[in-house]
Amino acid sequence: MEDLIARAQAWAAEDPDPETRAELEGLLAARDLPELAGRFAGTLEFGTAGLRGALGAGPMRMNRAVVIRAAAGLAAYVRAHGGTSAVIGYDARHKSSDFARDTAAVMTAAGLRAHLLPGPLPTPVLAYAIRRLGADAGVMVTASHNPPQDNGYKVYLGDGSQIVPPADADIAAEIAAIGSLASVPLAADGWDVLGADVVTAYLRRAVAVLEPGGPRELSTVYTPLHGVGLGTLTAAFEQAGFTAPLAVAEQAVPDPDFPTVAFPNPEEPGAMDLAFKTARDAVPDLVIANDPDADRCAVAVPDPAADAGWRMLRGDELGALLAAHLVRRGAAEPGRDVLAASIVSSSLLSKIAAAAGLGYEDTLTGFKWIARVPGLRYGYEEALGYCVDPDGVKDKDGISAALLIAEMAAGLKREGRTLADVLDDLAVAHGLHATDQLSARVADLSLIADVMARLRAEPPVELAGLAVVTAEDLLDGAGGLPPTDGLRYRLAGGGVSSARVVVRPSGTEPKLKCYLEVVVPVDGDPAAARATATSVLAALKSALASAAGL
Repeated sequence: MEDLIARAQAWAAEDPDPETRAELEGLLAARDLPELAGRFAGTLEFGTAGLRGALGAGPMRMNRAVVIRAAAGLAAYVRAHGGTSAVIGYDARHKSSDFARDTAAVMTAAGLRAHLLPGPLPTPVLAYAIRRLGADAGVMVTASHNPPQDNGYKVYLGDGSQIVPPADADIAAEIAAIGSLASVPLAADGWDVLGADVVTAYLRRAVAVLEPGGPRELSTVYTPLHGVGLGTLTAAFEQAGFTAPLAVAEQAVPDPDFPTVAFPNPEEPGAMDLAFKTARDAVPDLVIANDPDADRCAVAVPDPAADAGWRMLRGDELGALLAAHLVRRGAAEPGRDVLAASIVSSSLLSKIAAAAGLGYEDTLTGFKWIARVPGLRYGYEEALGYCVDPDGVKDKDGISAALLIAEMAAGLKREGRTLADVLDDLAVAHGLHATDQLSARVADLSLIADVMARLRAEPPVELAGLAVVTAEDLLDGAGGLPPTDGLRYRLAGGGVSSARVVVRPSGTEPKLKCYLEVVVPVDGDPAAARATATSVLAALKSALASAAGL
């Protein structure tokens, strides 16, 4: 107890933020030992996702003291590898601008040229700026679609892609080597605040993903979910020749408290309710959403059978549609270009690639892996992430993806067809690929470790009447992939061509995630195959929840 109090007092003494210092002093005055113990149980772990956690005082929270140490460690790593510059971006979450300025101050004092984006902007603008400026590193202060109390620190290296091992461990070692906070010099000024020209250049690049003079007759409703996407996406649509989307008024302005949603993620139940309400009045062709930092894109299509009159496309459906559009446009060159998706995404993309004579590659989860695929023309991940211009933005980009799906929908509208029609075409050509997800959010991360250990000790031999044909532990580097904490089961039987389940801990949230796919042959109308797939997926989810104890 005495050691805990001493560590908390020492931290408070050098905390540069009056808010978190007062917070910690209040806990000390109240002798709130359980809360202090949680905040000083260790330090936030720096990894391939950078840093992410709840805001607050102490080494297990996101705060200015933690960020200054992280920035100092990153600066030391960049200098040790001959780097001279970094670009820093930030979103509109609580403390994001403070964390960005602290990073610029640390980088400048360390002798690096620090370029700060001109305001709260989408993550893809930062990823683009790294390559445009030829910087050696980049930092985006964002917690993406995490709850309001969180913030994060995403790190990129010189090619504009997120860090992967061993860079994450090397940077973590540099952070661990930082002594007292007083030993980290902070510049009072001297960094470069970039002008609007960087956003102008990004918009020009984003619009260039479209065919000049292509169809643009399309009406859309758009929500940035209280994030930073509205200005950039609206400008992109207008410059491309589309009518500006109708913004969901209640969610248009950045608000770090995200007052209208439980979680600011288009995939979460209820997050799109206001968008659908707006759409019922406006009757647009599409509903489009970005997550708060606008690197993800969600799309909903009219569906009279749905309760809201609109159906959210699954990330895998949108991923297949974008690929089909690029193939149809001739934007991918057979024999040279490669399509890629993560191992938790649908296998449909591999079949689209094979039919078009394109290469295909599976990767581990995350765009840090997808963006590194040699010859990449297009890559996606089922969690609403799409990279449609890897030479411009080596990361997921919710703005350019929205432009591309709008172009596709406008072209289909001219032909009297819809995105749903193309999904049916793909099902007839390649079989119906249906996916779903089962996830469990936990307060105690040890529960996730317990589930993974139990499944490793006793792998299921069947799930919902489907035989488990293979059970792979991804820690062994299955399929030539780098080792990762995950389990993959391939199943057969039950009237499906194939089925697959992947179980893994989330890399950015306290969640255990289970990804399911079934492939059903289509004989004529895809509706029957879709009904079969829906039934099998529901049974699989129930069986998996029981097997994992969720």
